[in-house]
Amino acid sequence: MTVTRRATESGQRHGRLADLLRNVSYEVMPFKSTERAVLETVPRTIPLTVTVTAARGMAATLDLAERLLQHGYQVAPHLAARQFVDRHQVADVVARLRESGVRSVFVIGGDVPEPAGEFPDAYALLRAMQEIGHPFEDVGIAGYPEGHAAIPRHAVDLALRQKAPMATHIITQICFDATTTSSWAAGILAAGIDLPVRVGMPGPVNRQKLIRIAAGLGLGQSARFLQKQQSTLWRFLLPGGYRPTKLARQLGVAAAKGGNTIHGLHIFTFNELRGTESWRRELLSSVAGRDHPE
Repeated sequence: MTVTRRATESGQRHGRLADLLRNVSYEVMPFKSTERAVLETVPRTIPLTVTVTAARGMAATLDLAERLLQHGYQVAPHLAARQFVDRHQVADVVARLRESGVRSVFVIGGDVPEPAGEFPDAYALLRAMQEIGHPFEDVGIAGYPEGHAAIPRHAVDLALRQKAPMATHIITQICFDATTTSSWAAGILAAGIDLPVRVGMPGPVNRQKLIRIAAGLGLGQSARFLQKQQSTLWRFLLPGGYRPTKLARQLGVAAAKGGNTIHGLHIFTFNELRGTESWRRELLSSVAGRDHPE
């Protein structure tokens, strides 16, 4: 391989990673300190999703989403199907979000053991929202490059095909193998699902916070995912087990190969917002060759 070709390919990889870091969104948890932390550290150009906690239900999620929207952020509350009781509640939540000016949502099944009502999964909730005539311009759905711990692979694949026509983008769950993620993204594109994909990955996370999460003190969709995926959890807790920069660079390489619709990154922040945004800016500066990435 010639020096020129190597330089060209290196530039393409760096350029692709820079694109992913610019097209980024952050997941936050609706705790008391979240609003202040977002205002202090997160640029308003970065879209946010607000997760649902099992303990607080949807109320805390919707309240925080509305407050952040008033501060000028683009915010997508998580709507967990299994926490909705009936279609009247769906209509009420949709009406509330319409009145508040929310234009983005992230629709998930939710991990509560038993549905509260008639919506066992995200597909059922999406259909109800569509029948109501929801106002949302952006509707995110979940993707699972490595499958789902509690759902057979064929059922996960079928659900994605069913949900895709009612969505505008996909956010993936955590996967530490960039090749697996890019292969999955190429596979769904080949199957006719051409929605843009935001790859879900953790940012720099404090190990002590993850220990509290593992003990059940931290709540939220991504936290519950870690509780179920013990091998994933240990990759965080062991020294040197997880480095976000390494995974981000690998994703930049994988995305640059083409044949997929990987569009950006979705960072599971676990509310480590200051460290996450500092990490993103430093990495973007290094690959974009600029001192001030924003």
